[in-house]
Amino acid sequence: MGGDGGADPVIHFVFVHGASHGAWCWYKLTTLLDAAGFKSSSVDLTGAGISLTDSNTVMDSDQYNRPLFTLLSDLPPHHKVILVGHSIGGGSVTEALCKFTDKISMAIYLASAMVQPGSIPSPNLSNIHVGEEEIWDYIYGEGADKPPTGILMKQEFRRHYYYSQSPLEDVTLSSKLLRPAPVRAFQDLGKLPPNPEAEKVPRVYIKTAKDNLFDSVRQDLLVENWPPSQLYVLEESDHSAFFSVPTTLFAYLLRAVSFLQR
Repeated sequence: MGGDGGADPVIHFVFVHGASHGAWCWYKLTTLLDAAGFKSSSVDLTGAGISLTDSNTVMDSDQYNRPLFTLLSDLPPHHKVILVGHSIGGGSVTEALCKFTDKISMAIYLASAMVQPGSIPSPNLSNIHVGEEEIWDYIYGEGADKPPTGILMKQEFRRHYYYSQSPLEDVTLSSKLLRPAPVRAFQDLGKLPPNPEAEKVPRVYIKTAKDNLFDSVRQDLLVENWPPSQLYVLEESDHSAFFSVPTTLFAYLLRAVSFLQR
């Protein structure tokens, strides 16, 4: 896969989490992939997961995405990865696609912000976290008189919006691990100039049909505005397919990458 001479024959998936989540949320997928003989990596973006950075201090998307960019820049020559992004992590995937085009053989967007570089999307379309204000807690890390630095969904709404079809054990796990997301990093996330080279990389969109946070209409509009080479629908999935339908998601990932080997 990916490149001439010295290419690594093992397909390598790299997973990018959405807001407030971390590398931990992919544990079911990485277990399935590793057991099947694939290579998998999942990153904690700055201020997420076990990152030691306070998310309230993350100023922009470059700082937020730095762990992903470091992983990609450290890959050996000719080694390419399948980049998978969830939710607002789709913006991180697109930024990586533009910066490290030669390191990515396929970009997969799971219920995520798939916005064409150079386009000006509607805020309601590109922003996963559109919803009624009262479902969010805002963190004012620089004082109440300054704009918010973090955002976190209130605990009583998480089951409905994130995990309505997911096992209760995973809801409990997430309640211990979710962290405030860095608002300022999202303000410029995915706002990129046109990039014809990045557009040549195959893209896949995986839709979550029972998603209470990112509804089907907005997901369909993303697909319509920047058509991917493949489209899959997880009929029984909530917003967090890695919890609710991991084996089906695993099968779709393998089906998607099989097209690279034809």
